[in-house]
Amino acid sequence: MANLNTVVTWVDAREKLPRSGTPVAAAITGRYPVDGATESDMALGEEFWLVRPMVFTTLHWSEDGAEHRDCFVDSDGVVRLPYGLASDETVTHWAELPTLPGGMTHAVLGEDVQSALHNAWGAGPIT
Repeated sequence: MANLNTVVTWVDAREKLPRSGTPVAAAITGRYPVDGATESDMALGEEFWLVRPMVFTTLHWSEDGAEHRDCFVDSDGVVRLPYGLASDETVTHWAELPTLPGGMTHAVLGEDVQSALHNAWGAGPIT
């Protein structure tokens, strides 16, 4: 089997931001909303710090037409700013996403997918 271990290097978002278009793991902090949920939800109003996959961009237009600069955007289109800027949820740290298992790239498309999967599983290339 291929070596599937990876090392994550976290970068303080107050000190440095990724290149525009870079997919990253983002450490997000904020507070769960207290309205609109049931009283049985134990996390109501609690602070959180969690990791989400996001993309950093220097310019993003939200569906409502709002312009955002130097922001992190998740797959649902939620915009989060670097820590210290005015936002309910902010990104404290970010890390480049690891490459695919057993490879040196972040994406494989088309005919090369099955071969890459077999290599990652240690089965060798498909012949």
